[in-house]
Amino acid sequence: MHGFTGEPGPWHRPGGRWREMPFGPPRSAVPWPSSLAIAVVQLMGTGFAAHDQPARVGLGPGAGALLLAGPALLLLRHRHPGTVVVGTAAVTVVYIAAGYPYGPVFLSVVFACVAAVAAGRRIAAWSALGLLWGSHLLIGHWLYRWLPPDGDGPVGWEQELGITAWAMAIVAASELVRVRRERWVRERAEREAAARRRADEERLRIARELHDVLAHSISVINVQAGVGLALLDQDPEQARTALTTIKAASKEALGEVRQVLDTLRTSGAAPRSPAPGLDRLAELTGQAADAGLAVRVEVEGERRALPPGADLAAFRIVQEALTNIVRHSSSRNAHVLLRYAPGELELRVDDDGPAAGGEVTGGGNGLVGMRERAAALGGTVAAGPRPDGGFRVRARIPFRGGSQTP
Repeated sequence: MHGFTGEPGPWHRPGGRWREMPFGPPRSAVPWPSSLAIAVVQLMGTGFAAHDQPARVGLGPGAGALLLAGPALLLLRHRHPGTVVVGTAAVTVVYIAAGYPYGPVFLSVVFACVAAVAAGRRIAAWSALGLLWGSHLLIGHWLYRWLPPDGDGPVGWEQELGITAWAMAIVAASELVRVRRERWVRERAEREAAARRRADEERLRIARELHDVLAHSISVINVQAGVGLALLDQDPEQARTALTTIKAASKEALGEVRQVLDTLRTSGAAPRSPAPGLDRLAELTGQAADAGLAVRVEVEGERRALPPGADLAAFRIVQEALTNIVRHSSSRNAHVLLRYAPGELELRVDDDGPAAGGEVTGGGNGLVGMRERAAALGGTVAAGPRPDGGFRVRARIPFRGGSQTP
């Protein structure tokens, strides 16, 4: 018996739809091109092989039907891999028992076995190979006396060893394909999960940016609108100043929101304007002053330019802390401390309190956003009332690199 090998065919995902594999993806549910090719190879190859086996039964309609039966079953190997591998093995056993010439009739079994193992039908594949090997052993050493062709003798043991090695090679190749397929499916699932995680993180980042921008600007607008209404009749000039502040704050908020939305519309492109950082801290304290909050800024250590991510996080944390003071504290004074250390920036924002309405501030989405920003960089944020009254937000933001600034 001659051994034949075939390249792995399409694979089926059990319980799911067909998916493209990196080694011969199927284009349709019925693999008729490969099945047709196998049928042609079996018919033509067996015809050539028959010339060297004159003692075997001559090819006829029966042999042709058996040679086509295997490829016909392969049309269903994606839907019913276990049934197909057993069926092709049974057809091959009938072909051998009929005394027809050896040849590539075994190619159908190879493809059916690989497809069955790749689809998870390992027991069916091994059982089919065991059926084929055992049947050939019985036919070649015992049943040959009663089966065609007449006068046939027993099969040599060296041929049986070759058939055994051939069957083991099919099993090994099928298992290798199965392992490659499972690894590919696992890697694809991991890539999809990573892509979903990155998308979730990006949505969270954008939501955080919008919250910080809008919360700060709307708080300033709210305070200034109240001042303007209160002074509209008594002090029109002061009301005009409040309206001017509202106009500036709303314009800045719209600009930053537009910048965030632009990053959504131009995915993968660099933003057209730089993200805010601590270099805009004076502008931030000026807006807080317009809202009636006097902010004192103190810097300890050698001030340095931070990486963009750390710089943005530091700015937003200070911005959110000052916004919370404007919205929730009765204090009109705040103290911002920037302490630069090697590879780390410590932020501290204090107010004298008490909390507006007699409640301690520190809840809500603002603090959650601050903690998420710091955690994304490996830092921490702690917030709570001070022993002497008031409220404190303390953040630690690690960073790499950075250069000293004058």
